[in-house]
Amino acid sequence: MTSTAKTHPIEGANRSGQTRVALLPTVGRRLLRVQRTERITPRYRRIVFVGADLGADFPVRRFAPTDHVKLFFPHPRTGELVLPMITERGWELPQDAGDPIFRDYTVRSFDAAARELAIDFVLHDHGVAGRWAGSAGPGDEIGQLGPRGNVLFPEDYPHYLAAGDETALPAIARFVEEAPRGSRVTAVIEVADLGEEQKLRAADGVELDLRWVHRDRARIGEGHLSALETAVRAAGLAPEERVFAFVAGEANALKPIRRFLRRELGYGKEQVDVDGYWKRGVVNLDHHADESEEPDSE
Repeated sequence: MTSTAKTHPIEGANRSGQTRVALLPTVGRRLLRVQRTERITPRYRRIVFVGADLGADFPVRRFAPTDHVKLFFPHPRTGELVLPMITERGWELPQDAGDPIFRDYTVRSFDAAARELAIDFVLHDHGVAGRWAGSAGPGDEIGQLGPRGNVLFPEDYPHYLAAGDETALPAIARFVEEAPRGSRVTAVIEVADLGEEQKLRAADGVELDLRWVHRDRARIGEGHLSALETAVRAAGLAPEERVFAFVAGEANALKPIRRFLRRELGYGKEQVDVDGYWKRGVVNLDHHADESEEPDSE
């Protein structure tokens, strides 16, 4: 993660040159139900939620594309949905409840007028969340906590890089859609194959260079850890440019990309936000722990 300045509240656009965190005084707790679903690609599904506690004041901010919530899923065998209470001591579970099943998800969009929250899910059979998302239908219930704050990206750069794998696609999509007018965005996104490409559009006045990396056939350069690293290196970034870079995905795969941005290109710490969204073999990775951070020098 980049160096951040924590303040509350932050009004208007963030023109500080670095990410800034607006912490919220309370963490929302909501019971949501599925309103409708939409298949985005063969492996990606959008689920739109509504709920009695999902008000128009849901804390979503423009150009805060990494803001996320915790979703709590029913137990796949018993159907029990455990949603903790938030107290001064932290989480408190209902008496005799089992362990909660939860995962972090990026807020893809929020429609304040309709009070609808959209979350995009990667579909897979090896996890509770992916299996639930693949079969969920209207009326199905889920628990939700957060966000606990808004991470506002800086809006005073002429050039932005947004890169990552499919787990980062919701954040990258919002990044592209909400980038400041007059800027240029280079988006490098690794997905399984051609069929997993999504339609992303930047706002008027934003120049978009969209580069898809197909994992089934993409070239991995000599000495590189991933096809994403190879593609980022080929994106034409220059050391003398004033660039803000956001990169997210599998934590270990991001380390050489961070080294490239920080050490080889010489970008300042405030210019580079690298976020490990997941890590092979680890459930519920705490990406606030800066898993992808390394010392700036050996």
